[in-house]
Amino acid sequence: MGFMTLNDEYHDNRKAAGAHRLSALDNPGRVGLFDRALWFDGLHRHCLADHAPHIAYAADRGDAVKLHLIDNGRSGLGSMANWYSFIWRPVFGGTPDAQRRRALMLSVAQKLSKTTHRLILSPVPDECGSATLIEETFAATGWVVRREPCDENHVLHLKGRSFAEYWQDRPGQLRSTVKRKGSKGVVSLRVEHRFDAQDWADYETIYARSWKPEEGNPEFLRWLAERESEAGRLRMGMASIDGQAVAAQFWTVENGTAYIHKLAHDERHIQASPGTLLTHALFAHVIDTDQVDLVDFGTGRDAYKRDWMEEMRPRYRLELIWPRSPKAWPYMARSRVAGLAARFGKD
Repeated sequence: MGFMTLNDEYHDNRKAAGAHRLSALDNPGRVGLFDRALWFDGLHRHCLADHAPHIAYAADRGDAVKLHLIDNGRSGLGSMANWYSFIWRPVFGGTPDAQRRRALMLSVAQKLSKTTHRLILSPVPDECGSATLIEETFAATGWVVRREPCDENHVLHLKGRSFAEYWQDRPGQLRSTVKRKGSKGVVSLRVEHRFDAQDWADYETIYARSWKPEEGNPEFLRWLAERESEAGRLRMGMASIDGQAVAAQFWTVENGTAYIHKLAHDERHIQASPGTLLTHALFAHVIDTDQVDLVDFGTGRDAYKRDWMEEMRPRYRLELIWPRSPKAWPYMARSRVAGLAARFGKD
C-alpha cells in the first residue's frame, strides 16, 4: 500500500462536526446504536452538556474515522460516553479494510498529539479489535499507552437456537422459579413496540421503588426510548398484578442484536417474581419473534446476569499520554508508579 494523503481535521464543536457527518452513521443497517451520530448527539445534549464536544476526524478516498470525544479540562480529552454506554470506540465510515483502518487511526493519533496531552477512553471493546487498534496506533506515533480492564459485558450468542433450546440450558433454579410463579397466573405480561407515555410513567415509578440507585439522567432515557420507538427498535416489557404495573424493562433490537438497557421491579411484589417472569418473556420475544443472534446485557458485574447469559467480554480503559507535552509529565509519573505497583503485585 502506498503513501496515503489523508484529509485530517479536528472539530471542537458539533456544528463544525456536522459538516463531516459520515453517511454510514445514519444508516441503521450498517451501524449499531452506540456508533450512531444520533446517540452521541443525544448523550451530549442530555448528559454531558457541561463538556465541550470534540471530534477527531480523518478521511481518505471514501473511507473515514471519527472519534467522539469531550473536553475534560486540564486532564485532557475523554471518550463521549457514560454509564449508559455499552461501548465506546472509533466509528468508521466507508468500507476500510484493516490496513486502511490502521492508516486512518495513525493519522488521528498524530493530529491529537498537537491538540491534547492526554486522553481517557472507555468502555472500549476488543472483540471487534478496537482496544488493540487504539493501543497499537497511538503507541506507534509516540503516545504512552496504559490499557486495563474496567468493566464486564455479559452476552448471549444464540448460534441458531430457538428460545426453547436456549431455555433448557438455563440453571435449574431459574427454570423452576419461572415454572412455579408463572403457573399461578398472578402476573400479566406484555411486550410493546411503541413508546407509551403511561408505560414510561409506570416504569419510572417502578424504578423508584426498586433496588436500583437513583437514575442518573431520566430525561435522556426517555428521549432514547422515544427515538428508538420511532425507528421501530423499541421493546418495552411490562408486568402487572391486578392491573398495577410492578415490573418494567427497556430493551432495543437492531441488526440481529437485542440490547437490555434498563430493568426494574417493585420490591413490594418480589414474592411473585415479576422481574424474572418479564425477563423470560422478553428473551422469548427477541429470540423467537425478532430472531436475534445476540443478546447484550450491557456492562456491570451483577451476578444474576450469569443465569441468563453465557459469555463475558471485557471492557477496557485506555489512558493515552503525549510525553512531549509538559502538561503530561505528572500523568507520566503516575502511570509509571501504577505500572510498577501492578508488576510487583504479581510477583
